[in-house]
Amino acid sequence: METLKPSNFIRDIINHDIKVEESSLSRVETRFPPEPNGHLHIGHAKSICLNFGLAAEYNGVCHLRFDDTNPTKEEAEYVEAIKRDVKWLGFDWGQHLYYTSDYFDKLYKCAVELIKKGKAFVCHLSPDEIRQYRGTLTHPGQNSPYRERSVEENLELFEGMRRGEFDEGSCVLRAMIDMSSPNLNMRDPVLYRIIKNTPHHRTGANWCIYPSYDYSHPISDALEGITHSICTLEFEDHRPLYDWILNELSLFDSHPKQIEFARLNLTYTVMSKRKLLELVTGNFVAGWDDPRMPTISGLRRRGYTHEAIRKFCEVIGVAKANSIVDIALLEHCLREDLNQRAARVMAVLNPLRLVIDNYPEGLLTEELDAENNPEDSSMGSRKIPFGKVIYIEQDDFCEQPPKGYFRLAPGCEVRLKHAYYVRCVDVIKDNDGRVMEVHCTYDPETKGGWSKDGRKVMGTLHWVSVEHAIPAEVRMYSHLFIKPNPEDEGDFKSNLNPDSLITLTSAMIEPSLANAAANSRYQFLRHGYFCVDTDSALNMPVFNRTVSLKDSWLKGGKAK
Repeated sequence: METLKPSNFIRDIINHDIKVEESSLSRVETRFPPEPNGHLHIGHAKSICLNFGLAAEYNGVCHLRFDDTNPTKEEAEYVEAIKRDVKWLGFDWGQHLYYTSDYFDKLYKCAVELIKKGKAFVCHLSPDEIRQYRGTLTHPGQNSPYRERSVEENLELFEGMRRGEFDEGSCVLRAMIDMSSPNLNMRDPVLYRIIKNTPHHRTGANWCIYPSYDYSHPISDALEGITHSICTLEFEDHRPLYDWILNELSLFDSHPKQIEFARLNLTYTVMSKRKLLELVTGNFVAGWDDPRMPTISGLRRRGYTHEAIRKFCEVIGVAKANSIVDIALLEHCLREDLNQRAARVMAVLNPLRLVIDNYPEGLLTEELDAENNPEDSSMGSRKIPFGKVIYIEQDDFCEQPPKGYFRLAPGCEVRLKHAYYVRCVDVIKDNDGRVMEVHCTYDPETKGGWSKDGRKVMGTLHWVSVEHAIPAEVRMYSHLFIKPNPEDEGDFKSNLNPDSLITLTSAMIEPSLANAAANSRYQFLRHGYFCVDTDSALNMPVFNRTVSLKDSWLKGGKAK
């Protein structure tokens, strides 16, 4: 089957399989198998887009299967969070929602079959002893002293494990393969371990033994009829075990093909759920959905769109070798998307009063026309109120401007966006010499921000009418880490950015934002793209900075 998308090595494999096995390969089925032990992150988004995307291209289906085999780390809350994330990204598993726990009985029967074939045994070595017996990359391992037990004894012991007759850590079920194999994963790996003291979020206390991922993964794939089991690169060395398990079992007609691709690594980010959990439990962030987190829930709360994330996953492509992607590329994809969909509005983050001395006293509120998005005329326009007293940014005025300063200064004229030209005529200071208020005159012939006599000004300022301004809290987010690779040396938490969140509580926004809905996105002129946070209060809307306006990925139309 031909596809319209650019080829990659996974598509080449699938196309080859369809061509060679046309009579038997009647469909393409993939799966996304997250463990419900945390929230998904941007790296999982790449896998989601790949698995669901490939299934759609080949008119197949993609299964969502929860690898819920470790009750000590898994929670039902994570299951629901993962479902939300996958759906938010725009994918639907339909009727194909599964749990590895659905197969606990079948997995147990498969383990019994391996024991009967002399391919698995109960081992009473401690975890530390198993590691010692395993050997190293340069030295072969040693057989467990329990490896020569009879089939009957192993069946009885395994049943005893099932009944809860042994303590946690006292014994495991191991495959019997080859302790001298150059692949450490083939040196009699653990298939089952005992977990007695933690109930499972779905099966409760029905089971006290749980299968390993390496064991349950191929069997679950085969039970569901998966044709192509697409994994990240760290599972490449596990593929021989995947194939060994399926080859040794006689229960399946199909044998899924495992294919590995490079996982996503992103600068200024960590991509380990374990490390992200450390940040959450250590209160370094305000939860899994903290907008500084690379989790899908965090990105969504920050204001990312699923279209931007999917575009990013498409742009980075699929590779066989690990590499690090610059986070600026993700931000570039986001800016391109928001540039098309976000309405332009005015917000003053650090207000300075500006009084227009010659503006008519007692004039009724003047309403000026403002386009909502110059990139999309269908978004229309809005009216914004203007008055004698407005707010501008503190940084947009300088009493003694340096060379090249094109904003407001004594004697200088600037344009107020959508409004008029104004010229600074006076400055009011407090006792400490700080500028508290700027006085200007305006030219009523420049309404709309354009001069009829053709004179030009260098600076254009955004503003908000003092009378109509709405107070807002604005959270300025930046990279969570100060180093491109936080894990280069030492504890990754030592590289946390102390300025990753700066909260501004005196911001003023234009009145069109009074009833802005949670998760709605805007471009604050000259500041960047912002999103209404989900915890906004009625009396104080909260905006998260999604991304700045500056695009560091492109320079002169080309990637840096």
